[in-house]
Parts: sequence; structure tokens; C-alpha cells
Amino acid sequence: MKTPSQHDQVQQQLLQGNRRWATEITSRDPDFFLRLGAQRSPEYFWIGCSDNRVPANELLGLQPGELFVHRNIANVVVHTDLNCLSVLQFAVDVLKVKHVIVCGHYGCAGVQAALNKRRVGLADNWLQHVQDVHEKHSDCFHDHQSEGDQHDRLCELNVLEQVANICRTTIVTDAWERGQALSIHPLVYGVHDGLLEALSPTISNADECNRYLSESLALYRKANATGGS
Repeated sequence: MKTPSQHDQVQQQLLQGNRRWATEITSRDPDFFLRLGAQRSPEYFWIGCSDNRVPANELLGLQPGELFVHRNIANVVVHTDLNCLSVLQFAVDVLKVKHVIVCGHYGCAGVQAALNKRRVGLADNWLQHVQDVHEKHSDCFHDHQSEGDQHDRLCELNVLEQVANICRTTIVTDAWERGQALSIHPLVYGVHDGLLEALSPTISNADECNRYLSESLALYRKANATGGS
């Protein structure tokens, strides 16, 4: 009889974990998977980092099926990324989500690499977008900040910049112009405490995007001018 390879054993462990999870779910809620199979229209679309410590559904207190998800390194949204734009378009135009959440997180390795201009490989080209955010908003940083404070600030500014990019897509502008209810939520997650923070008020139209993001950036510049972190 063939002896299972180490890889086969890992696969079996994964399958066993899945069976335990499904059994636990159905023991608490026998109709859970029947409802999940019929659920087609989530209200929320999450754009977040690929980091394994940021479980989107769980940290929002949402069940499987309630959140449509796109993830990449450092939660970047750029107009040349057809993958992200395709998911956004499907979420807005087909699923008719009502809320788009852009969530960064403190302790992001991608943001740290961009901040330090540390080479990591092919992903350097992707993280150049985050370096661009740092350079664009250099007046929001000062030399007396600790590296940790600079990292946290870049995590936050990166979220705001990606929100601005989303608001400028034809997908979102067209939705707003036709009167579709669509709100954008800039959030940052603390891996150290499990808590989310809002980086600006909810954005529901182009005017709010320009106003709220400008106000948020002004607060960073003011804090920088007074030597705050």
C-alpha cells in the first residue's frame, strides 16, 4: 500500500479541518449552508490587504456570504489594475453592493517595505504605488517621528489615497450619477488590538470624497506642523 507523502498528509489535515468546521456550523444551524447557497447579493465589498492576520468577515462580525472580497498586497487600487477594477465593477454593477470598504492595517509588511524602500522582488513594482503615496504626502511626515509612527501614518494615508482612486473610477462615478446608493468607508485595522478605526466620515458622492479627504489630509499636515505624531 502506498505510504501517504508529507504533502498528502497536509492535504488530509486541511480536509479534516474543513469537515470539523462544516460539522460545527450545521450542528449549531442546520439550515446554514442552504441559506448560504441561496444568498447572492451581499451589501458589502471589502478591498483589503492579503495579510493572513486580517480576516475580513470575522473582524466585521459578518457571516460567510455577507461580504464580497478583493485582497492584494497593501490594499492598493490603481486604474491600471484590471483585476481589482473588474471585481469592483462586478460588485457595484452586478451585485449592487451598497458599501465599499477600503481597509488597511497597522503592521503592514508591504507598507513597511515601501517606507524603507526595501527591495523584496517583483512586488517592488507594485509597492511603488505606496512609495508614491509617501512622496506625494511628504508634508504629512516629519523627521522627529519614530519609524513606527511614520509607518502608521503611511498605512492611513495609503487608505485615503486608494479611496480617492476608487471615487475617481468610472465605475463609482457612473453609479453615483445614476443615483445608485453607494458609500465608501476608509478604515484601518489594528492587528495589535483587533479594532477598526474610521479615517474619514462615510463618503456617498464625489463632493463628499473631495471634501472629507481634503479635511483628513489637512489634519495630518496640521499635526505635522505642530510636531504631533
